[in-house]
This record gives sequence, C-alpha cells and structure tokens, in this order.
Amino acid sequence: MDKLRIAVIGAGYWGPNLVRNFRNSPDWDLVAVCDLDPQRAARVVGDRSTVAVETDVSRLVHRDDVDAIAIATPARTHADLAIAALEAGKHVLVEKPLATNLEDARRMVQVASDMGRALMLDHTFCYTPAVRHIRQTIADGVIGDVLYVDSVRINLGLVQPDINVFWDLAPHDLSILDFILPSGLDVGPVTATGADPLGTGRACLGHASLPLPGGGIANITVNWLSPTKIRSFVVGGRKSTLVWDDLNPMQPVALHDRGVHMAKRPDDLAERTQLTVSYHMGDIHVPALPGGEALGLMVEEFAASIREGRPPLTDGESGLRVLTVLHAIDESLATGRAVALQQEVAR
Repeated sequence: MDKLRIAVIGAGYWGPNLVRNFRNSPDWDLVAVCDLDPQRAARVVGDRSTVAVETDVSRLVHRDDVDAIAIATPARTHADLAIAALEAGKHVLVEKPLATNLEDARRMVQVASDMGRALMLDHTFCYTPAVRHIRQTIADGVIGDVLYVDSVRINLGLVQPDINVFWDLAPHDLSILDFILPSGLDVGPVTATGADPLGTGRACLGHASLPLPGGGIANITVNWLSPTKIRSFVVGGRKSTLVWDDLNPMQPVALHDRGVHMAKRPDDLAERTQLTVSYHMGDIHVPALPGGEALGLMVEEFAASIREGRPPLTDGESGLRVLTVLHAIDESLATGRAVALQQEVAR
C-alpha cells in the first residue's frame, strides 16, 4: 500500500520526536516541516534531505502532496491550526492537550466529523507496551472489577509560566484512565486540592480524586517540587492488583495475586462487628512486554485509522474528555467544592 504523506508543524520541543518517528515509519512519507523559524526547521530536517522547509501554515495546509498534518505547537494555537488543516481536507494529529478551552475543543471535534477526517490526540503513554498490557488485562477480567487507581507523577520539574501542575502532568494520567478503564472518564464529581508554596500564582502540587462507577475511586497526585522522580500507577481489583512503575525498565508491570475479601457484609450498621475480612497473598507475575517505541506505535495507529476509516484509539473525543476533567479540576481548585463533569465524558 502506498505511504501516506505527512507534514509536521512545530520544530521546537516535541516536533523533532514526531519528525523522527514519521521518518522511520514504513506507513509514512515525511513531506515537510513547518516552523516560524526556518533555521530551526532546517536543523530538524537535516542535511541532504528532500523534506521541504515551510514557514507559511496557510500554504502548507493547501499543499496537494500532503494527506495529514501533525501539530506540535503551543496549546493556544492548536484549535486554529487543526481547524484550518481539517477544512483543507487533511487528517490531523495534535499534541496534548487538544485545546485550552472546551469551546475550541468541541469545535475541532465537530469540524473533523463534518469533514470526515481523522482527529487524533498524541496521548503517547497510551501506546506504551505497559499501558496496552494494562488495558488488555483489565478488559480480560484478570483483576476483576476496578476498586481503585492510585497514580503518582512527581518530580523536580519546570514551573510552567501559563498553566498549573495539573495541566502540565495530569493529562498523562487522565488519558491513561480513559484508555484502560471500561467506563473511561465517566466518573463522579471531581474534587481537587492544590498548593502554591512558592507564590507562583498557580498550583505547583496537588491531588485530584475521581469517583469511579461501582463505588471505587481514582486518585491522581502531581508535584513539580519533589527532589525525587516517581512514576507509579496502581490498579486495584477484586481479584488482583496491578502495579506499573514507569521508571523500572526491568520490571515495569507486575500483577499481584493479592487482595481483600469480605466474607460477610451485613446491611445493618449495628451488625458491623460481625464483619469478616480475609486476605489472600498469592504469587507475583511479571509479564514479558513487547518492545517498540510508544511514538512509533502511535504513528502506526494514526495510519491504520486513516486507511480503515475508523476513529483512532485516542481520538478527538478522548482529548475532549481529558479537557473536561481538567476544567473540572480547575473549578474545584477555585471553589473548594466537588464538580460534576459535563456530558463529554460519556463514551
């Protein structure tokens, strides 16, 4: 099958990673790299290359030798760039977050639907072998009903000038939850707390709680101020518990045959003294995960969705769901109350 033709807008922090993976993919032919700084774009393209350097977005989106466009620019520019590309008949891949507000995000999703074009979010973690394994393990019923999720994403990171720590770090965890849970981000009212001990004007560390269907809960902890880096993700089920340590390359995922059982659960509170709790402590299974770079798998999925005429695994709707939760977190931070989500979270 002929290769699909791609152009990348943005040659800054993330753009070069996209350029490298599209270049190395058997599904794609990299046609052009666009940036306001032609020298920066030229450095990403490299010497002795047939890839064009563009500085005019309008000219780029109307090129007839481009099937799709990948956008790796500041979030505030995503909506205008994506809509221009979609209206020009191009398929679009957007770096997270989808947009900076729900109105723009809804517009992007609607235009993609109207034009019959793929709109995909670069939720990179969803394409890691570890997260794909977690998704399949939950879908297969290995851990049973999900009772809780505890995610910790902390490090001594760069305090962003225009967003708080939730917008910087939590999109990763929210996109993973949306990807692995059968109910996605269809959760109860969101409660968030944050702190700004440095006086930056935005939360530098915080915690968000998302009630899950069936009485469970997902907790997300984010922090820019930790001297140690932690990337842990625990999914507790009725049958077993799955632990993902993203910083442990030798044992990233472990399935613990351990849990708690209720032998008797009386409805009458007065009889709770009769409650019988038992614990089981079984083996720990460490699966062998396939190799492959997450971004490589992501660009492969983008091509497959276009050729098969189906939504990508992380489509515009998934980006809209993540954005909906981020706005609820902001509202909870501002009001100190639990905030119910809008309809976008329903799959």
